[in-house]
Amino acid sequence: MDYEAQFAEALDGLREAGNYRVFADIERQAGQFPRAKRWTEDGQVDDVTVWCSNDYLGMGQHPKVLDAMHETLDRCGAGAGGTRNIAGTNHQHVLLEAELADLHGKEAALIFTSGYVSNWAALSTLAARLPDCVVLSDALNHASMIEGIRHSRAECQRWRHNDVAHLDELLSQIAPGRAKLVAFESVYSMDGDIAPIAEILDVCERHGALTYIDEVHGVGLYGPRGGGVAEELGLMDRIDVIEGTLGKAFGVMGGYIAASKNLCDFVRSFASGFIFSTALPPAIAAGAAASIRHLKESQIERVRHQNRVKIVRQRLDAMGIPHLPNPSHIIPVMVGNAHHAKMISDWLLANHGIYVQPINYPTVPKGTERLRITPSPVHTDGDIDRLVEALSECWSMCELVRKPLAA
Repeated sequence: MDYEAQFAEALDGLREAGNYRVFADIERQAGQFPRAKRWTEDGQVDDVTVWCSNDYLGMGQHPKVLDAMHETLDRCGAGAGGTRNIAGTNHQHVLLEAELADLHGKEAALIFTSGYVSNWAALSTLAARLPDCVVLSDALNHASMIEGIRHSRAECQRWRHNDVAHLDELLSQIAPGRAKLVAFESVYSMDGDIAPIAEILDVCERHGALTYIDEVHGVGLYGPRGGGVAEELGLMDRIDVIEGTLGKAFGVMGGYIAASKNLCDFVRSFASGFIFSTALPPAIAAGAAASIRHLKESQIERVRHQNRVKIVRQRLDAMGIPHLPNPSHIIPVMVGNAHHAKMISDWLLANHGIYVQPINYPTVPKGTERLRITPSPVHTDGDIDRLVEALSECWSMCELVRKPLAA
């Protein structure tokens, strides 16, 4: 077999469909976010404004975070030294887990190298080791959740997205004494919609199901202390496992679960994704803990963030640029064609210094291709004006349909 030809053919197929991904060579500038430098193939360096970062609050450049990381790096060195089980448990890991347990009002927390790994490891371990477990997974759950459930080899039933009646129907058909694990997200990252958490919990409690919520796009952004949507709704105490990330609103990297002491210890003791992974560097853990501590006390970033989101939506509406209505901070600008989405993204970057990546299949269904815009507290009114005016130019250039303006 000509292996190289197989690889090339598959990649050519992606290019023809408009789904081939090209990474922009971006260099973030500390203290200047959302400004960044873009390195081109010919060695040129251009200034760009980033509009698609998941560093939602700009905490990746916050002085408290940087100071904690510098101090810990100088004191502890670069790496953790190994897996947590052998040589890699650093005091900074213990402090970070305590901050996370406190954030979510849980007995314990367990950190991982990423949000993907925390979902994969926790769900695969729980579903595989709970006796005769059946997992009920929201139809739009993240790939990391799907992979974890699949790896467990437990029975999985998908319930229609955010359809509580369907979840109730499926749970009603499962033997009462059987282990049941219901997995869902708070904020869904592509459409920006929010789960009916209280109603889901009502159903789960009625059927004796263990609840697992992915709050990766909620932590830091919602709730009086940044505990996520569940904290904002006063529901954290009713959820068995809260999973989150340190790489989005907290601005660093890593993932975690917060739950009872026994559940966290159970995952720690049996999850291969935890046992055999090198631990987070101490400086990373210290930076994450500093970010969490700050956002537990400060409302400035969250208030400013919501203001920026509101203004971007208003300006898009004024220009007739279609975007999905939702109650979250994620603004999906709907293009509906992979080639147009890529063309608009390239044009914005080349002609306006605006960096926003196209979102195409398989991340979203074909025909729903979009630009996923994520405003931050540090985007200015001028940044918003330039973004919306450039999008309007692209809409005219591509002859795309605009929304009717509100009367």
